[in-house]
Amino acid sequence: MTVAEVYQQFAAREARGVSPAYERLAQHVASDSDLLERLSGLPAPKRQPNLLFAVVRLLGGPVTDPTGFRDFVIERWDDIVAQLLVRATQTNEVGRCAALLPVLASLPQPLALLDVGASAGLCLFPDRYAYRYGSHTVGAGAPLLDCAATGFTPPERLPRVVWRAGLDLNPLDVTDPDDVAWLDALIWPEHHHRRERLRAAVAAAREDPPLLMRGDAVTDLPALAAKAPADATLVVYHTSMAYQLPDPQAFLDTLRGLPGHWVAVESPSLVDARYPLPSPPSPALYNVLTLDGEPLAWVRGHGETLTWFGPRLAGT
Repeated sequence: MTVAEVYQQFAAREARGVSPAYERLAQHVASDSDLLERLSGLPAPKRQPNLLFAVVRLLGGPVTDPTGFRDFVIERWDDIVAQLLVRATQTNEVGRCAALLPVLASLPQPLALLDVGASAGLCLFPDRYAYRYGSHTVGAGAPLLDCAATGFTPPERLPRVVWRAGLDLNPLDVTDPDDVAWLDALIWPEHHHRRERLRAAVAAAREDPPLLMRGDAVTDLPALAAKAPADATLVVYHTSMAYQLPDPQAFLDTLRGLPGHWVAVESPSLVDARYPLPSPPSPALYNVLTLDGEPLAWVRGHGETLTWFGPRLAGT
């Protein structure tokens, strides 16, 4: 796709109905030849709408006024490029734990969790958060994660986790104010609830910081997985990160060679062709929840909806 098409698609499929500010910004960028020309000179992964908008927020620029946004980007372009080249969209969205929970709760307990693309490791604590699926609540921790879920029975209890680790090319530190500021900048402007639950998740993680290893998702994953205790069920999972990999297929091959189970919340394009997918609930952008490669449910990007279509799991 052209840069303009990337921003048009972001506006129509990701931001529409979710963030009016980002929908307006993306449409504005898609129609601005000067901004498009500047973005075209960057490596493809650095042209992402989410990344550009977050960098502008981090630098104190406006993201609710397209004209002010354009002026800021033109004036501060060199500073913005410097940040774009060293940053990545490491959105550590704990809301995605609401999509992971039904699978994690169904597996033989206790669990050893390994999050690939872990960012600051906030999705390594699914056993410490609380979840609300409609009128059904599971757990009593903080933050409370709301998920509009259909097609399954929510689990009655949280999983039991005895080991947790994360792998990331650039892990973030929950005790570092600059790293937490970047996580905050990645949250969309109207999403005050996500900002509140980020603060709650960071506070919980700071009490017991997770084991985070700096490494490659392909070459370093097997060695970290081998550290998991043998008397726990290893669960390797990843959420909305595979699109950043230079060779997603090599990553998938590595995952299939590991013991235990593999859980993903990723693009439908990564689902094995042997598994035909039903139509998604709407034209919006959805990811697919899979267990060991088998698709189970449609999931919106921040875990706010879960539409189950796959086989029932234990306790669901």
